[in-house]
Amino acid sequence: MSGNTWLLAEKEFDPYPYVFLNLVLAIICGLQAPIILMSQNREAQKDRLRADLDYQVNLKNEMLLSEILRRLEKRDFPSQHDPIRDSSDRQT
Repeated sequence: MSGNTWLLAEKEFDPYPYVFLNLVLAIICGLQAPIILMSQNREAQKDRLRADLDYQVNLKNEMLLSEILRRLEKRDFPSQHDPIRDSSDRQT
């Protein structure tokens, strides 16, 4: 725009309202819009897949953790207040 205004002052290529420049920019925007929308759709699909995989991993980890907790509840651990005895039956 500045090149058209100042450098070509004697013989302007596109006079002040810049109709040709507006036309070129409108064409560029018209061509870019579908490409941008397609790339956003592709990213949204990847995000949905990533969220689904995260959900599956979290569900599997929750199931494994509940299994570990169930097994720990089955075990009979000594109370914290009971003294620990070693193999020679001495209290420590």
